[in-house]
Amino acid sequence: MAYTRKNASLLTPTERRRFVNALLEVKRRGEYDELVRTHVQYAVPDGERRLRAAHMAPSFLPWHRKLLLELEGALRRVDASVTVPYWDWTRDRAADSLPWTDDLLGGNGRRSDRQVMTGPFAYRAGHWKITVGVTDVQYLTRDLGRAADPIQLPTDQALESALAEPVYDVAPWDSTVTRGFRNTLEGWGRGHGSASWRNHNRVHHWVGGVMVGAASVNDPVFWLHHAFVDLQWTRWQQRHPGNHYLPAEPPGPGDAQHGRVVARYEKLPPWDVTPDELEDVTSIYRYE
Repeated sequence: MAYTRKNASLLTPTERRRFVNALLEVKRRGEYDELVRTHVQYAVPDGERRLRAAHMAPSFLPWHRKLLLELEGALRRVDASVTVPYWDWTRDRAADSLPWTDDLLGGNGRRSDRQVMTGPFAYRAGHWKITVGVTDVQYLTRDLGRAADPIQLPTDQALESALAEPVYDVAPWDSTVTRGFRNTLEGWGRGHGSASWRNHNRVHHWVGGVMVGAASVNDPVFWLHHAFVDLQWTRWQQRHPGNHYLPAEPPGPGDAQHGRVVARYEKLPPWDVTPDELEDVTSIYRYE
């Protein structure tokens, strides 16, 4: 029977507590850090001439869907009532609103070093030490809204620009494409700095701290953010029935993207599953 992923703003106090406790236990068991390592390993930029699975490629959505399922499975082995909630950043847009409460994700980082000091994932609470990262900092950091150079979270209109795209993705299947649902949602745009950050990417930069970079999984908000991104894929499919993941076939030997993107029926590393198999997850979970 399919389970339900809920809007974080609608979780009861008990549901919040059970989600947090399950997440802390998955961290204690070492399973959480394995997922961080997986993301770091497969977050390959398109400037590198090798396979891109997690980002800057069509498989951005199914790859993160599978990563979410891996975490959710670990959480449900601890507590079968728990699912990954989603953060609707078009609605809950303030640094003092959900999910930034003491009983869920904790708040912003302090001004001096951006260290998160409140909530269950604060380093000083003793349960959330960062062991997999791009720096030696062992505590969770955030800079909600980017105090020194403020930006806003994506709007309904920005999200609509992605959902309105009728085609899943287009050649050359990387960060430079200006059409297609995948990159309009993933958010690689033209220009420099905040002008080039859209939708998914803009949220990572708005949160700041460890959420900027390949080790972004260290912040539990990563999962709530990507659950909302995953929901957009579901909504896009409902709006454009019959439109599927592209490319259907891998780029040929003469194509610059040969061996660099995952086609619809190819396996998504490091798992034994294809994008095609991840397009319909209605038997696993649904969104409320």
